[in-house]
Amino acid sequence: MAVARIALGTLRAMPDRSRKRPRDPNQLGKLIVDLATGEAEETLTEDTRDPAAVELGRKGGLKGGKARAAKMTAEERSESARKAACARWAKPG
Repeated sequence: MAVARIALGTLRAMPDRSRKRPRDPNQLGKLIVDLATGEAEETLTEDTRDPAAVELGRKGGLKGGKARAAKMTAEERSESARKAACARWAKPG
């Protein structure tokens, strides 16, 4: 059911760019009720991306990290890992 996955907290935390939803809480509430009662139907936008381009991009993303690590020396890999760990544990602000 579409209503179960529509939560006000979810809309704020993770914007849904595939559908346009009202930003006004009253309009959003009415839309949710309309969807629950069947007065309105949720329209999904069609994926217009080229499947060949999507597959090519995925291939590059899957092998990118391994290829980069293979080109680096052990010292460079260690420095990169140290920098990443510092970035993960750094306090924001």
